[in-house]
Amino acid sequence: MRLVFAGTPEVALPALRAVADSAHELVAVVTRPDARAGRGRGLRPSPVKELATELGVPVLTPRSAKDPGFAEELAALRPDACPVVAYGSLVPRAALAIPTHGWVNLHFSLLPAWRGAAPVQHAILHGDEVTGATTFLLEEGMDTGPVLGTMTETIRPTDTSGALLDRLADAGAGLLVASLDGLADGSITPVPQPADGVSMAPKITTEDAEIRWSAPAFAVDRRIRACTPAPGAWTTFRGERLKLGPVTAATDDAEKLAAGRLSAGKREVLVGTGTTPVVLGEVQPHGKKTMPAADWARGVRVDAGELLT
Repeated sequence: MRLVFAGTPEVALPALRAVADSAHELVAVVTRPDARAGRGRGLRPSPVKELATELGVPVLTPRSAKDPGFAEELAALRPDACPVVAYGSLVPRAALAIPTHGWVNLHFSLLPAWRGAAPVQHAILHGDEVTGATTFLLEEGMDTGPVLGTMTETIRPTDTSGALLDRLADAGAGLLVASLDGLADGSITPVPQPADGVSMAPKITTEDAEIRWSAPAFAVDRRIRACTPAPGAWTTFRGERLKLGPVTAATDDAEKLAAGRLSAGKREVLVGTGTTPVVLGEVQPHGKKTMPAADWARGVRVDAGELLT
């Protein structure tokens, strides 16, 4: 099949490599326009554009899939299918209708669970034990199209959203190619998603990433892992924001602490929750580098009874 791949961030790279290495013909890549990034705020290409350029594949960068002229450019490429991974722009009806076999989206959940922008974060936040990836045909609804294939992945007790997403991106690349193969040879029939089991996964905001120490220890742990690396879990200390890495459970004989109260020892720093204390891992004070919590506590000289709020 003739394929036009659509994607933007780093998580789409394993799929782009797999599609490029497949038996299909990759005729072009669609990605978001260059964006300002870094301290100098210079324009930088997306990770997908950088890889496509390395592969020698033509790149289209419309401001939006709704841009006038994009549908004409796409139609001129005569794609049989458009595999898509985290492209970042809604595809309008006119563009959806162009490829013979449709737009084949790789989504990182077991649909219809966790439709939306942040499926991996919400799976961890809500304590799911198993998640996965789904390929489905895009339609105008939010992740509502018929399913082509699925794969499952266990959520490990220490998984951050970044670590879990990396595994799903790698494994999902094979699923995407297998789905394209099945469409090409007619061995796959799209199956409508069930009406039951629908849940939504909206984008996790910076406000969502604030830790509420009155929550149970397991909820604090999940929220921090769900927000790592982005947008980054945080709390405040002495009125300034403190970014938090994953925590671990305190030992059974650890002292009891009120929610948010700190207890700094030579080797570890405990903080109280709504249930049992947790041990802080790495922290990042405002304007400084990430460091072990014990080093931070020594530097700021945490006083007895001080709080994270």
